[in-house]
Amino acid sequence: HDDTQVQRVFEMKTALQDGMFPVRWVPDLGYGYGYPIFNFYAPLPYYVGAFISMFGLNVLLATKIMILIGVFGAGLTMYILAKEFWGKFGGLLSALLYLYAPYHGLNTYVRGDIGEVYSYFFIPLIFYGMWKHYKTQKFVFLIIGSVGYAGVIVSHNLSGLMITPFVLLATFLLVIKRRNLLLLFIPIVGILLSAFYSLPAFLEMNYTNVMSTIGGKADFRDHFVCLRQLWDSPWMYGGSASGCVDGLSFRLGKLHILFGAAALFSIVLFKKEKEKSFILLASLSGLLISIFLMLSVSGPIWEAVPYMNFFQYPWRFLLIASFFSSFAAGSLIYILSGLQKKGNKWVLFGIYSLFIISPLILYSKLFVPQQYLNKTSEDYTNEMSL
Repeated sequence: HDDTQVQRVFEMKTALQDGMFPVRWVPDLGYGYGYPIFNFYAPLPYYVGAFISMFGLNVLLATKIMILIGVFGAGLTMYILAKEFWGKFGGLLSALLYLYAPYHGLNTYVRGDIGEVYSYFFIPLIFYGMWKHYKTQKFVFLIIGSVGYAGVIVSHNLSGLMITPFVLLATFLLVIKRRNLLLLFIPIVGILLSAFYSLPAFLEMNYTNVMSTIGGKADFRDHFVCLRQLWDSPWMYGGSASGCVDGLSFRLGKLHILFGAAALFSIVLFKKEKEKSFILLASLSGLLISIFLMLSVSGPIWEAVPYMNFFQYPWRFLLIASFFSSFAAGSLIYILSGLQKKGNKWVLFGIYSLFIISPLILYSKLFVPQQYLNKTSEDYTNEMSL
């Protein structure tokens, strides 16, 4: 849908080579008059692509590497987070589910929304930094959490808005439990680190026609998800429409739903581990809230809460649902590993090995392009294409 990634990388590189930093204005877009795209469109992925291109790679290849970093980086950061709670194999299951979440494939190969792809990358770092500081009191983890939060905002501002209530709630609960106000460092410093982009975008919004993005074909009232679409909907490359028949899929993922349901029932097995039980319950609550906000029954909330109409499409909350469901699923491996003492360890090993490879088997078919284009870097960066 958004086939302008190569041009954006090229324009970012051109502006950086001209000595502009941070980049707000690019010279060639806007029919040659220039355009303030990076004043309003989250710029972080394009900084990555531009810096890669500066090492001598053409911008088409640099763009592909930029996307590759965002996609696989998500699996890495989820593994780092989930293994703190569910161990290495549990972390691996969470990482693979997160990496191969259908909405991750949708953003990469259908929508072309690289900002949301990078949001996948940074969201686990927020909660990793928060949790590790809570446990160790080490300042470095506050920095990691702050960079993660700023990274989400500067990658995709709408994702930053979506994750903020969950970040603030988690911060509040941990501050109350530990009585450590330093945890407020993460959201506060994350906002400050991203202010070079978010503050001008907000203050200068009145000089744009940004309000035209609200309503019309992007009216949130027309884009709620039908419950059955979360379980299964045709994988196509079209657009979102009113009703239950759309041109693209809004699958949460059958494995995500089944593992999430199993994790909910497995909470009772955390008898002596109240901390892990609470974390699992919190993540499943986040999953249910995300699903609720995608359904039409949440319409009154969308009407009442200011600025929610800027999200345009309630199905954007698939990003948050993918995060919480993937994280929670890792708990099943943790529980199985604890049951090894009571059963045949080879049978149990076979079960959670099957869990781990199941995302590869079921979801990898979604991560394919609609078609292959025989284009070069010049095809995207010549005067006519810009």
